[in-house]
Amino acid sequence: MLATAIESIETIIVDLPTIRPHKLAMHTMQNQTLVIIRVRCADGIEGIGESTTIGGLAYGNESPDSIKTNIDRHFAPLLLGQDSANVNAAMLRLERSIRGNTFAKSGIETALLDAQGKRFGLPVSELLGGRVRDALPVAWTLASGDTDKDIAEAEKMLDLRRHRIFKLKIGAGEVNRDLAHVIAIKKALGDRASVRVDVNQAWDEAVALRACRILGTNGIDLIEQPISRNNRAGMARLNAMSPAPIMADESIECVEDAFNLAREGAASVFALKIAKNGGPRAVLRTAAIAEAAGIGLYGGTMLEGGIGTLASAHAFVTLNKLAWDTELFGPLLLTEDILSEPLVYRDFELHVPKTPGLGLSLDEERLAFFRRDKTSTAIHLA
Repeated sequence: MLATAIESIETIIVDLPTIRPHKLAMHTMQNQTLVIIRVRCADGIEGIGESTTIGGLAYGNESPDSIKTNIDRHFAPLLLGQDSANVNAAMLRLERSIRGNTFAKSGIETALLDAQGKRFGLPVSELLGGRVRDALPVAWTLASGDTDKDIAEAEKMLDLRRHRIFKLKIGAGEVNRDLAHVIAIKKALGDRASVRVDVNQAWDEAVALRACRILGTNGIDLIEQPISRNNRAGMARLNAMSPAPIMADESIECVEDAFNLAREGAASVFALKIAKNGGPRAVLRTAAIAEAAGIGLYGGTMLEGGIGTLASAHAFVTLNKLAWDTELFGPLLLTEDILSEPLVYRDFELHVPKTPGLGLSLDEERLAFFRRDKTSTAIHLA
C-alpha cells in the first residue's frame, strides 16, 4: 500500500448556534449546520475539510444529511486506498463517477489539500499557486430586516474596525419597502461604507429592472442575483441596463455555468464559492474564466465555519484581482466554535495563516460536544 494512501474518511454533522436569525429570501437560519470531513492517511497525516450549505434544501440540491450519506456510501469507496498526495487524480476519480454534489466534493478536496500542505510544510495557498496578499477585506450582512437595528449594527462594525462593506438581504418583503430600507441605510452610512444588496432570485425581470435603476441611482454599489438563475437572458438585459453592476451567484453552480454566463454577458461580477464549484482548485478555474472575460470577482461564502472559510481564503489570496473583496464572515455569525484558535479578523480584514495546510486545528472536546452523532462513523480501508 502507498505510504500516502487514504486509510479512512469520517464525516461529522455539527450543529452550532448563531448570534441571531439570519434572513434570506428563501429561508431564515436559526443556527448553522456544518459537515466536517476527516481524511486520515497511511503516513499519519490527517486532512480536515468542511461542506456547509444553507437552509437544508431551500437553497440548493444538497443538505448536510445528503452530503454525509453520499460521502459515506459513494465517495469513500472510490477514495479509500487512493494516493492522498495526488489531489488531482483523486478528484478526477470522483468526477468520473459522481455527478454534481459540488458541496461534498469541495469538502473532500479541502481535506486533501490540508493533508498535502501539512505533509510538505506549506500553506494551502502555496499549493494553489502562491498568495499575493495575506489578508482579505470582509463584508458583513445586515439581515435583521429592521432599518434602525441594521444602521446601529453597521455603525458598531465601523467603530470596531471589523467591516466597512455591508450587504443587505432583500427580496422576501414587498419591493418598495425593501428599497426604502436599503436607501435609508445607505443614506445613514454615506461614503463611510459600501452598501450592496442580495436578492436571492426573488424578483421577476420587470420588478428587477425598476428596482435596479432605483438602487443604482441611490448609491448602491452591487446587486446580487436579482432574478432566477435560469433566466440568463434576463440577467444579460439587466446587466446592460442597470446603473449598478449585476453579480451572478446562484447562476453559478459549476465551472461550466461561469463560462456560459461570461459568453452571454449575463453579469459584470461573479461570486466565487468553493462549495458551488467543487473545491478551492475548481473555484480558481471559474476565476480564470471571469478574468479572461473582464468580469469582476467577489469572494463569496456559504456561511461556512472556520474550516470552510479558511479553505476559501487560501484560494482567494492567490487571485491577481479581487475588486469586490469578500464576505467570509461565516465564523463571526456563530456563537460557538470547534477550532482550537479562532480566525483572526482585524482592521476590516480576515488574516490568512501561513502555517502548514489550512493553518488550523480542531478542539476535540467541543467537536465531540456539538456533533450530532456522538459515535464515530469513520469508513476504513478494508
